[in-house]
Amino acid sequence: MPPQKKGNILLTILMALAIITSGFFISSCGDTHEDKESIKIGIVGAHSGDLASYGIPTVHAATIIAEKCNAEGGINGRPIELMVEDDGCKPEMATSAATKVIGENVNAVIGHICSGATKAALGIYKESNIVTISPSATNPPLTQGGEYPNFFRTIASDDDQAKLEVDFVLNVLKLSKIAIIHDKGDYGKGFAEFVKQFLENDERAEILLYEGITPGAVDYSAIVNKIKESGAEVIIYGGYHPEASKILTQLRKKGMETIFVSDDGVKDDTFIKVAKKYAEGVYATGPMDTSKNPLAQEAKKEHKEKYGEDPGAFYFNAYSAMLVLLNAYKVSDSIKYEDIVKTLKSEYVDTPLGKISFDEKGDAIGIGFAMYQVKEGQFVEVTE
Repeated sequence: MPPQKKGNILLTILMALAIITSGFFISSCGDTHEDKESIKIGIVGAHSGDLASYGIPTVHAATIIAEKCNAEGGINGRPIELMVEDDGCKPEMATSAATKVIGENVNAVIGHICSGATKAALGIYKESNIVTISPSATNPPLTQGGEYPNFFRTIASDDDQAKLEVDFVLNVLKLSKIAIIHDKGDYGKGFAEFVKQFLENDERAEILLYEGITPGAVDYSAIVNKIKESGAEVIIYGGYHPEASKILTQLRKKGMETIFVSDDGVKDDTFIKVAKKYAEGVYATGPMDTSKNPLAQEAKKEHKEKYGEDPGAFYFNAYSAMLVLLNAYKVSDSIKYEDIVKTLKSEYVDTPLGKISFDEKGDAIGIGFAMYQVKEGQFVEVTE
């Protein structure tokens, strides 16, 4: 877990009181103060490695809310206790992490971060009736077919962002010659398959290349050469930022100006830091900008005060996941699996993402994606 600042108990209490007076405090926290067994919440995701920038913001969000809630007496007198585990966004680590937090008797899990890791762990949670809410796992099958009734997410699914990207390329950029590249994973390939499906259903589009790459490779010159030979005007990439930055860098060093469009696995400041000047002009989808939402502004302020920097990727999604989960415990006045699931699907909660609830599949209602572009070293929402 990231280091905690010492001596912030008084500050936390004062912040909580200030937020109450301004109408921003978590309505699900604070009631009785009698001693009760804690509510244990697993916070599982990538906390190390190349994708740590996606997982650590969730730890931060959960920590901020748990400390604030506990300062007000917990949930109906029950304190919140966090069990933080690292899965490195790797399926084999995810199953180990899931088994460990279940062994610690968690009541629920916020995570995992990557779709592949989430899929690997969900069956384990399902067997133990553990409600699991991911702030970032977008693979559509996770909520389809009723296989995982214990799973919820505070982010839209890949078919939504795939449709947005296809419409953007065809209608805004007005380009039709397209190369689709993916990393062969549950997330990247799943996204790419939806892109391919939407493009095949539009007579304007011409798919010149559809191919997977090997994650973690040093040299992607082979795929770069194929893209060049294909004559594609635009690349739509499904995967994460480490591979995207390498492919993009090799493209640009070969003098290729092919437009690069990708998913929320690339929309992260780490991508810009690694790709440097070559990141300029890249498009990527990501959660809608809610920066004008008062709750989002307050959540960002809390992070800045506690950690000394602006929050990273999926912070607002994780913050919202914690809010809806704690609200379910508060409203149901129960820690039973069936009661929490029922409440999550019936209650609307004000969050940094807006007022949200969940449908019968576990997908968030009221959440979507937006298109962003790197301009002068930062992702800016495309409004035209």
